Amino acid sequence: MVMGERGMGDVTDMTEMEMPLPDNTVPMMGREGPFGSVEMGGMFTVIKLRAETTMKHAVLVSMFCAVQIGLAAAFAHGTEHHAGEADAIGEAGKAEEVSRTVDVEMSDDMRFKPSSIAVRQGETIRFVVRNAGRLRHEFVLGTTQSLREHNEFMKKFPEMEHADANMVTVAPGKTGEVVWRFTRSGEVDFACLQPGHYDAGMKGAIRVAAAKGATMGGVAGGVPGSQKSDPAPALANNEGSAGNADAQGSKASPLIDGEVRKIDAENRKITLKHGEMKSFDMPRMTMVFGVTDPAVLTTVKTGDKVRFAVEKQGGSLVVTRIEVVQ
Repeated sequence: MVMGERGMGDVTDMTEMEMPLPDNTVPMMGREGPFGSVEMGGMFTVIKLRAETTMKHAVLVSMFCAVQIGLAAAFAHGTEHHAGEADAIGEAGKAEEVSRTVDVEMSDDMRFKPSSIAVRQGETIRFVVRNAGRLRHEFVLGTTQSLREHNEFMKKFPEMEHADANMVTVAPGKTGEVVWRFTRSGEVDFACLQPGHYDAGMKGAIRVAAAKGATMGGVAGGVPGSQKSDPAPALANNEGSAGNADAQGSKASPLIDGEVRKIDAENRKITLKHGEMKSFDMPRMTMVFGVTDPAVLTTVKTGDKVRFAVEKQGGSLVVTRIEVVQ
C-alpha cells in the first residue's frame, strides 16, 4: 500500500505500507532499531517496520519522527533569526582600514545633514559627527526595530550615556566619531535617541550598495561578524544575589557582571561593558555610569572583570558598589 491511499485505521498488516525515498535523499547512516531498520539521510529518517510491528508501535514511531522534524525546524529558525539580527548593520571598523570620511552635522531643528548617505558593501567609513546645536545629540546606527526599542528605553533613562562602537553622544559644539564597516548590502538606519529627538524626526538612512559579484543582503569579506568588537562577558543570570531589589534599584540592588572599559576620575564616571540588567529591563551593552563615591574608581582599572550594583538617580543609573572578580 502506498502512503495516502488509506487511513492508519484501515491498515492491519504494517508490511503493506510503503514510502518511497525522495530523489535527493542520501543515506547518512543506518542501524537496526527496536521496530525495524533505520536509515537517516538529509532531512528524512526512514524506518522500515518489521512484520510483527503492532499499530501501537507504529503510532509511537510516527510521533517520534514528528518531534524530530519539529525540533530541527525550530533550531534552524532560531539560528537564522539570531545570526541575521547580529549581522544586520555590519561591524565595528578598524581605523587603518577606513575607506573614506563622511561628515555629519546635527542641529537643534532635529535634523541630520545629510540625512541620506550612500556607501558600498565592504567599505569602512569614518563618520565625523559635529553637534552644531545647543542641546546634546547622538548618532546611533541600527535597524528600524532596534532604534525604536532603544528610543523607548531612553525615555526611562534620559541621562544615559552610550559607549558602544555603533554610536556616539556629542555635547553642544563638540565633534565625535564612529568607524563602521558595512558587511551587508541593503539599508542601515541612524538616529538621535536623546528623549524626544527621534519622535521629532531626527533620523536618517544609509543605503549600502552590493559589492561587485555579491548578492543583495550578502556578507562582504569573510565570515559574518568576524571583525565584531568582542562580545559582552559570558554572564550567568545571577542578578538578585545581593538581595531583593525593587524594579528601579536600591542600595541593596543585585550585582551585575561586567568589564571596565574606561575610568574618568575627573568627571566621576566609569565606562562598563555589562551583562543583562533584568531589574531595569536592559540588555547587554556598554554604558557610561556615574558613581556615588569617587573613591571606588581607585579600586579598579581598565580591563578588570567586575561585579557592580547600580541604582536609578533622576534620569540616569549610578554605580553604588563595585568589586573586582578574583
